[in-house]
Amino acid sequence: MTRIPLVLTLIALPAMAMAQTTDDPDLTDACGASGFAGLVGQSGEIADMLELEQTTRVIRPGTIVTRDYRLDRINFDIDDDGTITRVYCG
Repeated sequence: MTRIPLVLTLIALPAMAMAQTTDDPDLTDACGASGFAGLVGQSGEIADMLELEQTTRVIRPGTIVTRDYRLDRINFDIDDDGTITRVYCG
């Protein structure tokens, strides 16, 4: 009987982790993406050339990405024209 609650807890952990949101203002820019907001509208090649300490991810149309949320990762969204459209943590 004591194993059932433990098993249910272990099954629920991944769902609880995925349910995390970034409503906390201290966490919405944990990676420092706001410092790169000036790159929006610039060529996506700039994002490719950046050498940063934290993990970065350049996301172009059709790019396959994981759905994991990492507070320390900066994401650069690139549109069909090769322009940076969004910079955010995650």
